[in-house]
Amino acid sequence: MGVASPLTDRAGDEGIDRRPERADGDEPRERTNPADLVEEPAKVMRIGSMIKQLLEEVRNAPLDEAGRRRLADIHHRSLEELKDGLAPELVEELDRIALPFRSEEPSDAELRIAQAQLVGWLEGLFHGIQTALVAQQMAAQQQLQQMRALPPGPGSSYGTPPGAHAEQHPGEAGPTGQYL
Repeated sequence: MGVASPLTDRAGDEGIDRRPERADGDEPRERTNPADLVEEPAKVMRIGSMIKQLLEEVRNAPLDEAGRRRLADIHHRSLEELKDGLAPELVEELDRIALPFRSEEPSDAELRIAQAQLVGWLEGLFHGIQTALVAQQMAAQQQLQQMRALPPGPGSSYGTPPGAHAEQHPGEAGPTGQYL
């Protein structure tokens, strides 16, 4: 069919699967930590803010030919810069949804739709990351509460940190041990 690529076309009933094929035959593991998906968060946030502001600026203003050309160039450059700051999984997703313009000089409507689509995708990405971070924080808090609820270990007194010995008063027998 053609030249082999690291992205293998595995056709099924639902279509083509373009996930990277691993040498060991196992499916690639998805990243679950949101910080792993955005490799350069500050850069992605800056570009996202710029794109959103640009969309607001051009929303109601008519664009001449030079303005449309400039906006198309900015849109293309923004996509390329975003890809530098994202994990491969998100770059693939962005490539699937960000369709190229049909002509060298897209119309005002095409440009605005493309910009709005990109802003929407970025906002969805940010909301997804925030949701995952909140879920992680809640899980960590629940784990901490469970640890605090555990009874103290054997030989320790309540309120004494594990590994520390309770204060010994004069005249009291110390802890008995096997080797006394």
